[in-house]
Amino acid sequence: MARRWKDLHDEVKEHDVLLGQLTKAHAPDLVDAFGIGADTVAEVLVTVGDNPERIRSQAAFAKLAGVCPVPASSGKTNRHRLNRGGHRQLNSALYRVVIVRMRFHQPTIDYVARRTTEGKTKQEIIRCLKLYLARGIYQYIKAKQPPMKAT
Repeated sequence: MARRWKDLHDEVKEHDVLLGQLTKAHAPDLVDAFGIGADTVAEVLVTVGDNPERIRSQAAFAKLAGVCPVPASSGKTNRHRLNRGGHRQLNSALYRVVIVRMRFHQPTIDYVARRTTEGKTKQEIIRCLKLYLARGIYQYIKAKQPPMKAT
């Protein structure tokens, strides 16, 4: 049983290396961004697919990723909540990146401190950070997209 575990563990390592090489070849700028690993880049590439032109705006990508704000206001309160729709695996990948950045990325740490003093909850801050991250990824996708051909 230990030999089987070791063989599978070695196979996972090989696949991780291969995934790192493939994502570095297809999206080097995303892989180099802070907190974004090969698994997250692979999830973005899988979600976007072969036709990134179908995603026409930042709002459309945010909706696809499930990070668009959903109004949850009542009475005198004006707030938004997390979206439960969209591509769940991409949403989870964005969440992991945000958590890493909240822990180790100084600009994000400063942002969290500022928003906390403004009275935002941790959940609301994470929602805002995921939306910000999705915007950055969308800009990368649009920059890599070839220009549309006139017909």
